[in-house]
Amino acid sequence: MHYIVRHGVMRLLGDFEPASDIVYHRNNEVVVETERGHEIGEVLCESTPRAMEFIDEPTRGRILRRMTAEDRTQLLNSQTLESDAYHRGNHYILERKLQMDLVDVEHLFGGERLIFYFLAEKRVDFRDLVKDLAREFRTRIEMRQIGIRDEAKLLADYGDCGKPVCCNSHMLEMPPVSMKMAKLQKSTLDPSKISGRCGRLKCCLRFEQDVYEEFQQQLPNTGTRVVTAKGQARVIAQEILARKLLVEFEDGRRLMINADEVLSVMGSKGK
Repeated sequence: MHYIVRHGVMRLLGDFEPASDIVYHRNNEVVVETERGHEIGEVLCESTPRAMEFIDEPTRGRILRRMTAEDRTQLLNSQTLESDAYHRGNHYILERKLQMDLVDVEHLFGGERLIFYFLAEKRVDFRDLVKDLAREFRTRIEMRQIGIRDEAKLLADYGDCGKPVCCNSHMLEMPPVSMKMAKLQKSTLDPSKISGRCGRLKCCLRFEQDVYEEFQQQLPNTGTRVVTAKGQARVIAQEILARKLLVEFEDGRRLMINADEVLSVMGSKGK
């Protein structure tokens, strides 16, 4: 039996084979071996073909054991090292006047490497920085440039909805989000209200887009002339989720009607 395990600060998901016959359960904290080294992971569920369909480019590895008291002590020491490495990394960045912002540091549980996540607008030559860090911490140093949404995935906690941010809980990749989606969903266009913790448009706009598009296709377009039991009218606006239409009749009356009250569609005005 294999398991899906979440591991690493970027919350990677992968298919893991137990090193022994021990049965693991959801939320078990485990020590795993990946291509990066030894890490702490969290068991999510059994790895079935259906579950794996939802994971793009899954990692692979082995579950070595459940976390022990000794492992937890080692993890605390690792977290202390991460904090120190973050401050020392910022010191060297400022000293060398590099155009980059350090976001987070990950120290693999097995001590195989220190991974520095950073933001930068342009290409950065960090070879001397790597030498500084390798000389001080005496381990392999990896520099990884990330985007603004990845920064939120690393650092953000709760969104405006009061729940943990999606990028740090269940999202596997960052979906493209556009202002067109906000307009279709009739969200406020105030950037401060439709932007997430990353400063970009909220991912939940993308989550709901497919439903809006599906429902909109079932409604006559704005400007279309329709026939109802109350007479001919022109569609002025759509209430997509409610599946209602605001229509204007030939005598100037405006009413909100259900979509199923439309007997036939005549086409746009003037046709």
